[in-house]
Amino acid sequence: MPTTAYIGLGSNLGDKKANIKKALDLLKEAPGIQVKKVASLYKTAPLYVTKQDWFLNTVAEIETSLTACELLTLLKNMEKKLERAPAVRWGPRTIDLDILLFGCDKIKSADLVIPHPRMIERAFVMVPLAEIDPHLCIPGRGRAGELARLLSTDQNVEKLDSLQI
Repeated sequence: MPTTAYIGLGSNLGDKKANIKKALDLLKEAPGIQVKKVASLYKTAPLYVTKQDWFLNTVAEIETSLTACELLTLLKNMEKKLERAPAVRWGPRTIDLDILLFGCDKIKSADLVIPHPRMIERAFVMVPLAEIDPHLCIPGRGRAGELARLLSTDQNVEKLDSLQI
């Protein structure tokens, strides 16, 4: 039985929109994955390491027959294919692909923590996630729409355009 998962996508190097579109195309082509919904693109200021260019971010809802670990491996391989180079943590990148939620699973390993541990402090994640499903429950934290509303008062996210899937 397929699992519903949410993937965060971001880029702040090169042609940001093209990088995100390429990543979505790779997701659509991947065996065991069906892209169900994609939020609009959002222009966001960088967090943590602020002396870098602005980001484009979105979130995709997928259904997958892969395990969470298999999905993580697939996403890391996609990042390599899209020329993400090792860099400073939270620094510039051509593409960043993160598993935000994987069904109702809670996973904590050296390589993977689900739900994503910092998603609830990031408007660039919560605002597009809430666009897809404002009533989505973030385990132990509340509904996506309410979290997005609270975060967007402190963090600027600018809605740009919709992506066709």
